[in-house]
Amino acid sequence: MKIAILPGDGIGTEIVAQALRVLGVLDLHFETEQALVGGAAYEAHGHPLPESTLRLAQAADAVLFGAVGDWKYDTLERALRPEQAILGLRKSLGLFANFRPAICYEQLTHASSLKPELVAGLDILIIRELTGDIYFGQPRGRRESPDGAFAGAEEAFDTMRYSRPEIERIAHVAFQAARKRSKRLTSVDKANVLETFQFWKDIVTEVHAQYPDVALDHMYVDNAAMQLVRAPKKFDVIVTGNMFGDILSDEAAMLTGSIGMLPSASLNAAGKGLYEPSHGSAPDIAGKDLANPLATILSAAMMLRYSLSQPAAADRIESAVQQVLASGLRTPDIWSEGTRQVGTREMGDAVVAALSGNITKKTIKG
Repeated sequence: MKIAILPGDGIGTEIVAQALRVLGVLDLHFETEQALVGGAAYEAHGHPLPESTLRLAQAADAVLFGAVGDWKYDTLERALRPEQAILGLRKSLGLFANFRPAICYEQLTHASSLKPELVAGLDILIIRELTGDIYFGQPRGRRESPDGAFAGAEEAFDTMRYSRPEIERIAHVAFQAARKRSKRLTSVDKANVLETFQFWKDIVTEVHAQYPDVALDHMYVDNAAMQLVRAPKKFDVIVTGNMFGDILSDEAAMLTGSIGMLPSASLNAAGKGLYEPSHGSAPDIAGKDLANPLATILSAAMMLRYSLSQPAAADRIESAVQQVLASGLRTPDIWSEGTRQVGTREMGDAVVAALSGNITKKTIKG
């Protein structure tokens, strides 16, 4: 099993280091190779996704990714900004299905933005189509407006588009995922305004005929955003397009208490995946031992489950994270009165200890 390790920028190096420590205590054999990506790669090679990094990712069975980006790169032309690395990897590896679980652990109901009774027991899986929609649609650019009330004025434009095969394949992924859970799927669209999403709705409905055991409902994206904060537990599996999924998954993150708790998996048709925390590079806290590594550690668990065929090892990591939370350790983003605040490294220590069977109340209380 070969894993490409791409820590990236900001807190990426710190959180990936803790995930590697956790993987290291499992009784599994990995070949790992590390490479630069994002701003770090731009500094060294003049591009956020150098050919050497891309080749490594293509050759690996899975990619463990940290985070990219820093405010100092905001003035670069768009093609050279760190964030282009992740878009390039998605496109080159064919990573079309993004899985973002939003689970509110019992110990963190107090940390949610919502009342505990609204989020206790929350377990949502958001499946986001990742390689189409307005992020990749052509044409795009800037020009003088050719017509209308502002003809001749400078304007910018992007193109929202989806093909039938793109929608069919993400729909199949979503229905199959729903079958393994409570057999409920919500497809989120904007069919009342956008032709692209009327097309989306029609095709998802067609695919549903192949999954009669799964209950399907359709919801406009504005209503879905409202319902996520009104009654989030009414959802189980959500499938939606690239832009809507980007927004809704971050909204769902705050239901769980912190985006620092949310892992993600981006998969291609062969099951190869890129695994990363849902949060960003947080350059303001980089190097300060403040970042929460749990989303990255849980992403490593998803990697074991979805790409490396090691579900038992994935279960062990997820159980260890729950043990650590139950013991009272918290990084600053999830800290509350009555718990003990720790840094990135100590949180990693605790997960390693839990996996090794050495975590105790004395360890936690210090």
